[in-house]
Amino acid sequence: MTQKPVPNLLGDPDAARIVAGDTEAVFLPSFGMIGISLKKDGIEALRRVDNLIVAAAANRTVGIPFLFPFANRLADFRYEVAGRGVTLPPQSLVLRYDENGLPMHGLMWPHLSWEVTDISDSMLSARLNWSHPQGLAVFPYPCLLSMSASIEPGSLTIETALFATSDIDVPVSFGFHPYFGFDGNRADWHICLPQMRHLTLDARQIPTGASMPFPGLDGLIGTRSFDDGFALLEPSATLSIGFGRHQISVDLLEGYTHTQVYAPHDQNFIAFEPMTAPANALIGGDGLRLVSPGDTFGAKFRIRID
Repeated sequence: MTQKPVPNLLGDPDAARIVAGDTEAVFLPSFGMIGISLKKDGIEALRRVDNLIVAAAANRTVGIPFLFPFANRLADFRYEVAGRGVTLPPQSLVLRYDENGLPMHGLMWPHLSWEVTDISDSMLSARLNWSHPQGLAVFPYPCLLSMSASIEPGSLTIETALFATSDIDVPVSFGFHPYFGFDGNRADWHICLPQMRHLTLDARQIPTGASMPFPGLDGLIGTRSFDDGFALLEPSATLSIGFGRHQISVDLLEGYTHTQVYAPHDQNFIAFEPMTAPANALIGGDGLRLVSPGDTFGAKFRIRID
């Protein structure tokens, strides 16, 4: 099916809007398959989507970005897995770095062009062949990535698959970083988190390997800030934020073992981040899974808007 062009500031000719009833989403396959809009009844649920040109130039995460080959931070510029190693540059136009200068979130979305493989009114599928020298310099593990975004009234489901195409195992440490928010006083947002393990982080926000029980949370966010890593206790989990009659939930359905909750006290957004491994897994090895040659790893999460 051929859709009408979707206007977008970055000029992606493959930009696609998928719709089901009162719910719609917009993705930019030529720019990392990033989601730049998710609306129900015309109300935007995503945040940090107001200036995509500036965000792309600065390698900033916005909307619903796919983080590959690693989500969150690495503790150093060198890692080695499955007999292959790489040294990342301390300065690069295609990578992002945190406030301490550490590499963060992998090869950024403005530099990843996906190929659309299927599209309908309510579904978009695309693939990315990780075999280009630019990608292999950052992550020397050839693989084929596929992603599908399907929409139903009140929900968006994103499924990701990684197929190991070479003769070497492929480490799995990708994730997403969706930003949500409401047009209302942040202090009055109601946050609900399940029981999990709270990861102990050092001063650089790198997991130390220790963790402690987290009893869950159900209350107003108030003036609290979050930049916390968690390990799930069950194969699936739900995190949500609400305001008035509205609620946004993230259901981690398959393949995601960890999540990061990010909500600076002085910003009008919150991020519930699906993660297939904790931060720094490519170096520390904690929670890192490998995909054998010829095998496929799959992960799925859903965003619900009530």
